Amino acid sequence: MDTPKPIALPEKPDLRHLKDQAKDLLRRGEVPTLSMAQLMLARRYGFASWTKLKAHVESLQDIGRLKQAIDREDFAEVKRLMSADPSLHRAPIGYGKDGPLTWVAECRIPGGPPSETRLAIARWMLENGSDVHQGGDGPLMRAALRDERIPMMELLLRHGANVNAAWHGDYPILCAPCECLAPRVLEWLLAHGADPHQASSRYGTPLSMVVGTYSRDAQGKAACLEVFADAGFALLNTPAMALHRGRTDLLAEHLRRDPGLLDRCFTQEEIYPPELGCCSSDGMGTTPVDGVTLLHLAMEFDDVATARWLLDHGASPNAKAAVDGEGFGGHTPLFHAVVTLGDRSDAKVRLLLDRGADPNHRATLRKQLQDMGDPEKERLEVFREVTPLGYALRYVEQRWVSDLAEALLRERGGVE
Repeated sequence: MDTPKPIALPEKPDLRHLKDQAKDLLRRGEVPTLSMAQLMLARRYGFASWTKLKAHVESLQDIGRLKQAIDREDFAEVKRLMSADPSLHRAPIGYGKDGPLTWVAECRIPGGPPSETRLAIARWMLENGSDVHQGGDGPLMRAALRDERIPMMELLLRHGANVNAAWHGDYPILCAPCECLAPRVLEWLLAHGADPHQASSRYGTPLSMVVGTYSRDAQGKAACLEVFADAGFALLNTPAMALHRGRTDLLAEHLRRDPGLLDRCFTQEEIYPPELGCCSSDGMGTTPVDGVTLLHLAMEFDDVATARWLLDHGASPNAKAAVDGEGFGGHTPLFHAVVTLGDRSDAKVRLLLDRGADPNHRATLRKQLQDMGDPEKERLEVFREVTPLGYALRYVEQRWVSDLAEALLRERGGVE
C-alpha cells in the first residue's frame, strides 16, 4: 500500500471528521477494509497507526478544554481534566507554549489582577505536577508583565520560582517589567534579589529595555527609571534622558545652559545610549527618531505633558527632523502623533495643530519596521513626499494609526 507524503493536520482536528475521511477512502475502493482505510489516513498525517492519530487528536481536544476551563476559571474542570490526564501539566498552552501554569499566571483572560480562584488553580497545579520553571520560569515572566499580577508572582516565588531565571535561555525575568513598564513589579523583583545587570543578547540590559521599549506609558517609564536611580544606577545627565524620565526640571536646567536646545536634532545613539547597553533599533518606534528634536520624541513616546512644556518654552510645532545624505527625513512632530504605539485619541495631533502645526508639510521617510513577535524580522518601508495624513494612510501597520487623528487632520485641512 503506497503511503503519500505526510500532510499537516488541520489546526483544530476533529476525530469524527477523520473517521468520515477514512470511510470515504473505503467507499471509493482505495482500500478493502475500514481498518486499512484508517491506517492509510493515519500515515498520510504522519502517524504510525490509527490508534496514535486518535490519541493525538483526543489529547488536543483535552488541551483545548483545559484552556477554556482556565479562561473560565472553572477550578473543578481544571482539576478533573488534569487529574484524569497528568500529562496535561506539560500541554503546549500559554505564551511560548510553555504550559498551562504559564497561561494561568498570565491572567490574560478574563484580565485584571488574579482572582482568588485563579490563585487557587495555580496553587493546585504547582502542588500536583506543574513545573514552576517551565520554559525558563515562563509563569513568573508572564506574571511580571503587569503590576497588578504581583500576588501571582508571590505565589510562584513561594513555590521556588527563580527571579534570576532567563526565559527561553535569553530573556532575564527582570526584562519583563522593563519591556511593559511595570514599576511596582520592577521594584518587587529587585527587592527579591533579581540581578539588574543580567542582560539579554537580543534586547540588552533591563535598564536599556526601559529606555528602548515599544511600550508607550510616559509615567510608567519615568517611574521605572526612578526605580533604577533609587537602586544606585547613575542615569545619564543628558536632555534625552531627562525626557525619558519626564523630568522637566532637568530639561529646564539643560535649556538654561543651552538656549538652542529645543531646535537641536538628536542622534539615535543619544536617544538610545549604547553605554546603557541599548541594542534597541529604530524598529521599536513608529516613525524614525534619528535626527529629531525633543518635541518629536515627546510625541513618539506619548508624553503629552512634556510636549506641552516644550511648546510653552519655545519649541516649534513645525520643527523638521534632520535630512540624511539620501534625502530621507525632514518630518515634523505631527508625523509621530498620527501614527502611534500608544494613545489612539487625537490629543497629540490636536495639541500640535492648536499650536500652529502645518497639517500639510511633506517629507520623505524611510522606516525600518519590526515584527513585534520576532524583532529579527524587519522590513524597510519608504514613504515619498507624504503629508502626515498620507503617511498615516500608507502606513503598513494600520493598527498603529489613530482614526481620530486622521479625522481631525481632515477637519483642519489636511490632505493626502
